[in-house]
Amino acid sequence: MKILGINGSPRGTNSRTLKLVKAVLDGAKKQEAETEFVDLCTLDIQYCIGCEVCYAEGTCIQEDDLADLWDKILSSDGLVLGSPVYFSAVTAQLKTMMDRLANAVHCQMLSGKYGCAVTTAGARGDKDVLHYMNYFLNQLGVLTVGEVGAVIGVSNPGILDSAVGSAFTMGQTLAEAIKTKRRYPDQEKAISERGEFFRQLIIENKDAWSYQYEYLMDKDWV
Repeated sequence: MKILGINGSPRGTNSRTLKLVKAVLDGAKKQEAETEFVDLCTLDIQYCIGCEVCYAEGTCIQEDDLADLWDKILSSDGLVLGSPVYFSAVTAQLKTMMDRLANAVHCQMLSGKYGCAVTTAGARGDKDVLHYMNYFLNQLGVLTVGEVGAVIGVSNPGILDSAVGSAFTMGQTLAEAIKTKRRYPDQEKAISERGEFFRQLIIENKDAWSYQYEYLMDKDWV
């Protein structure tokens, strides 16, 4: 069992979100998971340009670090996404990665995997950002086990320590969900409905999106 943590904060070792991502991984280790941490902001990941080549060929025209990162994601059983709140949204670095995974979203290529999300905020926006990251994971086919956020503000100096403890517990939950193949019926229903939407979209565009159509065929999804 392998769990990958991705931190979208540009603050390096000063990142408070990093502490939450690593706490999730530490909790997973207690459940005998192999873990790996990725500082997304040290990677060269270019913007999606909407060319749709990946829909047709399965590969991106951009030659950067995303291909190696995607291999790590594919080889993992669990995925932890972390981002601080920047103007009520995830960081530009994490959003750039997300946009580049449109092909994987269309085909729900991470079906069968589990994940969770963590964030830190100065004042507000934590709930929206957590929801967005877990929603994105669902779009990939991932079942999410929870979320942890910390609104630091100016009067909550101990809130981060509390959140680290909650993140550690969530890491244990994530590993346990992977081990037991825990069911989440509401999420499964939503993922299935979204998958049907994309299947129909791919079928309608099967001549142009040949890679995606063949992917569905290989999975016996069409």
